[in-house]
Amino acid sequence: MSEENLQLTARLQRSGFLLDVDLHLPGKGVSVLFGPSGSGKTTCLRILAGLEPQATGTVRVGSEVWQDSAQRLLRPVHRRSLGYVFQEASLFEHLNVRGNLMFGFDRTPSAERRHGWDHGLELLGIAHLLQRMPRELSGGERQRVAMARALATSPRVLLMDEPLASLDAARKTEILPWLEQLHERLDIPVVYVTHSPDEMARLADHLVLLETGRVRAQGPVESLMTRLDLPLAHGDAAASLIDAHAVGHSPADSLSVLDFEGGRLLLPQAAGAALPAGTPVRIRIQARDVSLSLQKPEQTSVLNILPATVVDLADDTPGQVLVGLRLGEGERAVRLLSRISALSARRLGIAPGLAVYAQIKGVAMVR
Repeated sequence: MSEENLQLTARLQRSGFLLDVDLHLPGKGVSVLFGPSGSGKTTCLRILAGLEPQATGTVRVGSEVWQDSAQRLLRPVHRRSLGYVFQEASLFEHLNVRGNLMFGFDRTPSAERRHGWDHGLELLGIAHLLQRMPRELSGGERQRVAMARALATSPRVLLMDEPLASLDAARKTEILPWLEQLHERLDIPVVYVTHSPDEMARLADHLVLLETGRVRAQGPVESLMTRLDLPLAHGDAAASLIDAHAVGHSPADSLSVLDFEGGRLLLPQAAGAALPAGTPVRIRIQARDVSLSLQKPEQTSVLNILPATVVDLADDTPGQVLVGLRLGEGERAVRLLSRISALSARRLGIAPGLAVYAQIKGVAMVR
């Protein structure tokens, strides 16, 4: 399954709204459908699940066709091997946690079971909850049980429709670390709907930007977040995502050393939170935390200063310019954003091809 992609080509007309999309999602990892309310995110999930029979188009999971309007093929919902997690956990209140998981397991024909009923116990950290009733669970625990129940069906696709939307900030903080493991530990595609930039940055491997029923862009999340022609790269939240790995730790300074294709970064760590060598880390660098210099600064408090090349630039808010930078060379070079004043851009002669030094004042680990 890991080598097979997920394809959705769909058109659905409703009063005052037209969905017209063509999605090509990887067969492993988390694909996030991102956009404002009313952009068509949940409708895409419902079409994948077979819950919108009026939609025309194609749904294909690897070599298996679930829908093909041209061939008048529409596989019913109960014959689509998928798990669906909604905003509300919707557990069976008369069953304990074990009973809820067994319900998902028992509804899957034995010939189609690729995992046991307890497949999600370790992944979602709920083994100690098996005898509890739903009323005895916190909101975060309920949602983790709902996810484990979906996994108990041995799905070929896992659909998640804003599973954190009904939780308060504390419960979201509780559950996000469990969600972050999905892209590494599941060998199936996960399609995750959200309009939260933080969830998108932490969870997405692949990103689909939806606007008023159409795909604005789709591709690796690191690439889309730094494209100056897309809204994600503008405004105060503009940032870059970099996937790195730990190579060392300085206990005396509480700093971890991270390597990535474009260089090396020092990341502040809490005492006792050393990252073992080789640990994969995703970091987010806000564009407002990156300043530029034509010469390498000396005698500065900024720890992370990297050589970079200007790739492009665009106007942002009044008096501000966003600069797209390349760290490293070749196909695996990393892209970084910097927000500086228009006056500074003129004084420094910022233009594509210019060699600069990026002074990174803040680095945050998001995964």
